[in-house]
Amino acid sequence: MNTHARWGARVAAVSAAVALVSATAVAVPAAATPDHRQSPAAASAPLTNLAHLDFLLDEATPPAEVPGHTTYRLDAEPSLVMPWTYADARPGGAFERVGGGPLDPATGHWGQGAYNADDIARAAVVYLRHWEQTDAETSRDTAYELLRSLAYLQTAEGPNAGNVVLWMQPDGTLNPSAEPVDLPDPSDSGPSYWLARTVWAFGEGYAAFQDADPEFAAFLEDRLGLAIAAIDRQVLSRYGQWAETDGMRVPAWLIVDGADASAEAVLGLAARVRAVPDDAVAADALRKLAEGIAAMSAGDGGSWPYGAVLPWAQSRSMWHGWGSQMPAALAAASVVLDDPALAEPAARDAALFTTTLLTAGGPDNGWFPTPADRVQIAYGADSRVQSLVAVADATGSTGFADLAAMQAAWFFGANPAGSPMYDPATGVTFDGIQPDGTHSNGVINRNSGAESTIHGLLTMLTLDARPDLATRATTIATVSARDGLTVIEAESSGDTTGVVSAPTPWTGESLWSGDALTLTAGEHAVFDLGEAAGGRSIEPVVWSEPGAESSSQWRTGHRPLGTLDITGPEQGISPTPGVLLPHSLKRDVPAGTASVRVEVEGGTLMLDALIVRPAVSRLVLSGEGSTELVHSTIDRPQPVRIGEPGTPLSVRVFDASGALVRERGMQGGGTIVLPAGGFAIAQS
Repeated sequence: MNTHARWGARVAAVSAAVALVSATAVAVPAAATPDHRQSPAAASAPLTNLAHLDFLLDEATPPAEVPGHTTYRLDAEPSLVMPWTYADARPGGAFERVGGGPLDPATGHWGQGAYNADDIARAAVVYLRHWEQTDAETSRDTAYELLRSLAYLQTAEGPNAGNVVLWMQPDGTLNPSAEPVDLPDPSDSGPSYWLARTVWAFGEGYAAFQDADPEFAAFLEDRLGLAIAAIDRQVLSRYGQWAETDGMRVPAWLIVDGADASAEAVLGLAARVRAVPDDAVAADALRKLAEGIAAMSAGDGGSWPYGAVLPWAQSRSMWHGWGSQMPAALAAASVVLDDPALAEPAARDAALFTTTLLTAGGPDNGWFPTPADRVQIAYGADSRVQSLVAVADATGSTGFADLAAMQAAWFFGANPAGSPMYDPATGVTFDGIQPDGTHSNGVINRNSGAESTIHGLLTMLTLDARPDLATRATTIATVSARDGLTVIEAESSGDTTGVVSAPTPWTGESLWSGDALTLTAGEHAVFDLGEAAGGRSIEPVVWSEPGAESSSQWRTGHRPLGTLDITGPEQGISPTPGVLLPHSLKRDVPAGTASVRVEVEGGTLMLDALIVRPAVSRLVLSGEGSTELVHSTIDRPQPVRIGEPGTPLSVRVFDASGALVRERGMQGGGTIVLPAGGFAIAQS
């Protein structure tokens, strides 16, 4: 039976199951209950279950002879296979497949479409990796179909050759200009996230089919070449050029100014160069994009963004969880290009920023620079898992592998909702966790669309390939303790002579976390810190317009914390004049301090919030045993108490680069010395 015939039989089986409920809905087994935890026996079985992603797949037959759009064997195999974009939860454990935007009942078209290139590309990566890990012929067939479909969305000729149309309707009609509008518009008129993800899929696709189906691999090679050529002429033509955004020097040669978008292209380019080391064109694009991503590394353990690789060159104030595979991309490029320097910013991100993120609450959608968007989704959690595992592989650091297991536990209950987000019995990954008004609780969005399903499965594939990580992730899925970065809103001051106002939340490149407190010369404000068990650092988040100056004194009681003399940086390529940035004070706040006072000496100080960071951040996950992470946020070694009385521990201490410093066993907990900016992991 040929590939298309095998796929047809599989579609028929799925369609029969779908028809039992409705034309676009299917019943699936009930998801895991909130107190469900994986047992060691369950963890030894494969976690990856493709059933829900299989259900999302459907067929469409595009109209004949659409200029610029064709694919492999289209005459012989006219149907294309793609996942529906969304799956809305329905009563009884069913899901209904839906498209994006409003539905026009007369045409059956959606405002955006039923299928999109982003999800087609990433779904292809899932099936490719599953095929390579399990040798499952069904996954090979599905990957083949998805790559054919993705190639059809790529524009193959004309001035936009290599670019990609984002949306397709259920009947196979392309929708280059969706509603609401995507940028670029039309969607194949310039570089885009979906172009980057197409490179990801084609790169991994070529590597997988290189020996298994040389003819199809040659087709993917041609289409990957079209995509690289589009990136070369539209993006890498600016290689070596630099810009500034709010005073930060940034590369001008990232795809859509995004280290995030560029990272997903790098994953595909790395796969291609690994498979064909003498491909000079792919290697050149890989190196140039990786260099641009590395240049977005900023801050250190004590200053924003705490060693993270920032995702967008137009903002030095934004980090987001979704698509944050920049460290994974740098690690992959480092290995393929044999360039350890590319892994250094990735390791810094993992050791300094990801530990900060984990202890603060997990993979939030957005820090702007405060954690203003505390929604958490599978894309964000998986991106952190993939990055930690890739950096662990590139550097050999077991600490990053341990952190990956802690992050992967998000899918099994170690999250703000305290409930599993992935069900191995069904393959369902829920669409996200909405905050309920506090950073420590959340409400699950129980829809399960393509993106969530895909990224849940990518993490499961990673865990299945590493059984030791799978065991840890599935058996330590309860958050027992957490003490990390918190925020005090400026408008919460109970003693101030300043004025509270309500700025428009979105600035164009960052987000106010609440109202603003404006203080002019001679005015003051006092902020309640609550009860603090240990020392804290305070970072005022200040709005500064280009050239505007302010000077303020900060103290607690009679103890000075520092002077902030701020001059607003030049706008550069930032979308808006003005920037929200945290500013570090010279001294930390000692333990037991109840409040902090600011007095403005000159100019105008416009405050969004205070970021409060403990000298030692902590996260404890428990279940069958426990894992405790402690992380230093200060620039000197410090003693730290770790573990509980009566519990034997294995403790590993790492420095600020993730290198192992010491390893020891402990009976009943005890005191260790954390290196400056370092972290330790204790397991029982």
